[in-house]
Amino acid sequence: MTDTVTPLDDAHGTPEAPSAPGGRRGRRTALIASAVVVVAAVAVVGALGLGGGGDEGPGAPPRAGSLVPVTKTTLTERTTVDGQLGFGTELPLPVKATGTVTWLPEQGASVERGGTLLRVNDRPVVLMYGTLPMYRDLGLTADEPDKGSGGTDAGGQGSDGGKGKSPDPSGSPAPGGAGDGGTTGGKTGTSRAPRELKGADVRQFETNLAALGYTGFTVDEKFTDGTASAVKRWQKSLGLEQTGAVGVGDVVYSAGKVRIGQAGARLGSAVGENTLAFTGTTRKVLVNASAADAAWAVRGAAVTVALPTGDSVKGQVASIGKQATAPEGGGGEGGSGGGDATIPVTVTLQDQKAVGRLESGPVTVEYVGREAKDVLSVPVSALVALAEGGHGLETEDGRFVAVKTGLFADGNVEVSGPAVREGMKVRIPE
Repeated sequence: MTDTVTPLDDAHGTPEAPSAPGGRRGRRTALIASAVVVVAAVAVVGALGLGGGGDEGPGAPPRAGSLVPVTKTTLTERTTVDGQLGFGTELPLPVKATGTVTWLPEQGASVERGGTLLRVNDRPVVLMYGTLPMYRDLGLTADEPDKGSGGTDAGGQGSDGGKGKSPDPSGSPAPGGAGDGGTTGGKTGTSRAPRELKGADVRQFETNLAALGYTGFTVDEKFTDGTASAVKRWQKSLGLEQTGAVGVGDVVYSAGKVRIGQAGARLGSAVGENTLAFTGTTRKVLVNASAADAAWAVRGAAVTVALPTGDSVKGQVASIGKQATAPEGGGGEGGSGGGDATIPVTVTLQDQKAVGRLESGPVTVEYVGREAKDVLSVPVSALVALAEGGHGLETEDGRFVAVKTGLFADGNVEVSGPAVREGMKVRIPE
């Protein structure tokens, strides 16, 4: 005899009445599915903190995940951007000499005060330090005619015996005035006395001349006989004719020692505006910072530069460009563009020796933003979103407490709230 198993009623455990096979199995499947939905809903309610009227939600069975303590620490917001190590943007030397280039230095060479930058018509063009460009010849100059030295301005016969005519400055006879004596008279007895040239450019040149060891004059704004004598000694050291005067093309000024860049001319070519480029001799970092996120770029701000060698050096923001550059390949009018517009930021390096022999290469610039001292923090991954809004933490026993978040930094987040204390364990959900 075959035993018959009577299924129990799902709700009360009593035998249920026979029914069509398909109907009984379908109802049981529906009840099981409903139970699964209810259990899942409870889990979600617990995870989202639903039903909690205060800072702490109701207890719930602990879920899987690692426990971490709430710690008190100092959080510092750090951001890194890419940069390029180098000597800065090359600029053309303001060479005012005219003629043919007869000698050029090697690219990368350093030139300091008194050194030769290049030779034009086999004459050296010398580097001096200063901010005022060379704009005129320097030397003793002629003054107005010195009257009373034998010439006359009155009419009549001049000292040369001319009657009605007298030589003009070019040596050609000039028509005289009415009568036999003329009106101008002869001036062969006149002379021109030297005059001292004055100006800030004179002081700048004299300062350099004295720094090179050529003295015998007072450093001021007057080009005197003493200055001219010192210039002759300087010219002798350069193998030049000792004239005592400095031509506008003999000197180029810069703020300090320079590093020779790329030459824009060849030997034998005429001097032009881009004959030779230069940079400073100190290494620096150029960052093309996002124009939308460049609030960190403040003149004097401290940064840390990570070198390709693995070493780090301290840096400082020296200048910030005022003109933004569109990204390469950016869309035109109405286009989405290929990224953010950028502005150039120059970072100087405080310890050049720490850079070693490296002259160029990619670097990473790290800057520090906001800082929160002695605050409670947890890993960002410990935060859970609450259904009523905001964030919360799951405690060790499965409760959920609401927290207020602050600074996010280094994978951690600042948290606060009446139910949060240092040392309490919170769960990082899997």
